[in-house]
Amino acid sequence: MAGISSLGIGSGVLTSDLVDQLVAAERSPTDTRLNRKTEQTDALLSAYGKLRSAVTELRLPMRQLSAPDNLKAFSASSSNEDIGVAVDSTKANRGTYNVDVTSLASAQALASNAVFDDRDSTSVGQGTLTLNVGDNTANITIDNSNDSLQGLANAINDSDAGVSAGVIDTGNGFQLVLSADETGTANAVSISVSGDNSGTDTDNLGLSRFAFNAGMDVGAGLQQTIAATDAVMQINGVEITRSTNSFENVIDGLTFDISGTGISTVRVEQDLGAVSGRVQGFVDKFNSLQSTIDSLAGFNAEAGRGSLLTGDSTVRDIQNQLRQILTRVVPGLENSSVRSLADVGITTNFETGGLEFDRAEFEEQLKNNPDDVTALFAEQGRATDSQVEFIRSSSETQPGSYDINVTQVASQGNLLAGSALAAGIAIDGSNDELTLQVNGETSVSLQLTQQTYTSAQDLVDEIQSQLNSNNALGAAGTSVRAELDASGNLSFTSSKYGSESAVTLASAENAAIFGLDSVTSTAGVDVAGTIDGRAAEGDGQVLFLGADNGGPSGLQARILGDATGSRGSITFIEGVAERTVNLVTSFVGADGALDARTESLNRDLEQIQENRIRLEERIVSYRERLVSQFSAADSLISQLNSTQDFVSQQLAALAPRNNREN
Repeated sequence: MAGISSLGIGSGVLTSDLVDQLVAAERSPTDTRLNRKTEQTDALLSAYGKLRSAVTELRLPMRQLSAPDNLKAFSASSSNEDIGVAVDSTKANRGTYNVDVTSLASAQALASNAVFDDRDSTSVGQGTLTLNVGDNTANITIDNSNDSLQGLANAINDSDAGVSAGVIDTGNGFQLVLSADETGTANAVSISVSGDNSGTDTDNLGLSRFAFNAGMDVGAGLQQTIAATDAVMQINGVEITRSTNSFENVIDGLTFDISGTGISTVRVEQDLGAVSGRVQGFVDKFNSLQSTIDSLAGFNAEAGRGSLLTGDSTVRDIQNQLRQILTRVVPGLENSSVRSLADVGITTNFETGGLEFDRAEFEEQLKNNPDDVTALFAEQGRATDSQVEFIRSSSETQPGSYDINVTQVASQGNLLAGSALAAGIAIDGSNDELTLQVNGETSVSLQLTQQTYTSAQDLVDEIQSQLNSNNALGAAGTSVRAELDASGNLSFTSSKYGSESAVTLASAENAAIFGLDSVTSTAGVDVAGTIDGRAAEGDGQVLFLGADNGGPSGLQARILGDATGSRGSITFIEGVAERTVNLVTSFVGADGALDARTESLNRDLEQIQENRIRLEERIVSYRERLVSQFSAADSLISQLNSTQDFVSQQLAALAPRNNREN
């Protein structure tokens, strides 16, 4: 730095300012070029970012339209506000229903006949209360720690028996009140007493004052203040009963929530406006994309000037591929009433490149040709066999018709007793428990109602009832069917199909009574066969092909029925929306066209930064070279100046002598 600051002392010309000017002149062309390149690259990145955003926004409305259920919107109305109705469009169908609600579900309520002087100190008696609420049983011990009305209420609430207890002050004393947590007769409460220390268990003294069952004498035990009732309604004359005031799955896709009795007309109609609204969303997003493309890649003919992305191959590719999808006849619909978007009122404005949407035309086609309109947008598989169901495809599945051949149908796991179930079986404490293992992972414990069953079918009905209400089966989302086979043997069959389906006997009290001392357990098998002549895999009733299997790769079909051999074919139709979603994903996803272009531009920025670093290194070297050269030149000039001064002094000294001699 000292050298730089002292430059020019010798010459007065080769100064540090001159070095700075020369360095700046050396830097300027390259720096200007790199700045221009950076600005251009940043502008391109911003443009591609806007394009990516506009293309991505097209995916959401098209993804909605690619789901068949979103093209089947329904609405439901009720003429009586006390009879509410909700609709699940994925399951509902058009229809009109006359509904007559005759009863609401209510929870049972009980109160003690006995009135107590104090809630905290008056003894209620000691012993054990057994509460039965639905299929829940709880034993509650009353001893010195909780021998009071409030202590009894707290013990009941802590038991999680399915009933809530409280103490009310009547003004003349205190009474215990109980209410079932759930509505319906299935959740009615019964209470028995054992070990009553203040009398017998049924003498209405001590703890037995809190006993209750439906057959008790009036004034004994607890009194029923509100009876447990079920909700009852008739739909088109057919009576339905539920334990709650919500009726689900009575009619496919409909849920009734009732708050009062009365009559209603319920209408389920296709909500054409909801579907056309989704289509309008797609049209709006496409037109927004077209506007973005016009602003980024358009050409102003009057000004003779293009835009940043004018002529860009990526933009042209996006436009061409989208236009091809949106204007083509969908493969598989060539002979249908609806073949292309133009048939449902979606046309291209060739001046702007945008889409125009005739909602009235679309809704008319959706009303008259719902299946074809669904196939136009969403993926669909049309099977020639009524017992073959298309499930789904993958991104690899290509439109086409594929033959289905079944070599083995799926079966369910079964447990079969070795001997017939007799009539007149008495179920008591020695034989009322039965445990099954279902599908290898669910333990199902049954406790049968103790009584004598007149016929074998009566006992089977009891077993089925216990299976239907079993919590373990409900949590596992499966079920088991109990029945008698042709020989009268007890049979249990899992609802699940395939190799994971099985029913085995874990334990049974006095198994011989049920014929279960000798059993045959048969595991289920998966479906097997081919799709388009290619060996397929089976999972339960689902026959499917994995990846890399040509056109039908990823195709899945559910095979019902017992027939083997040729099961017809499935024609896979990939609708406009499904194909557009896949196309957009290919553009904006990893390794897509926009991703590749963006990565290329980012690499350009990295290269520019590397060029800047090299420029700085070159400029530093150039400056050092100039300083070295200037320093050397300045030193030489300084020496020359010194020599000049010396010569001048010598000449000046000689001048007077010459004058004297002359």
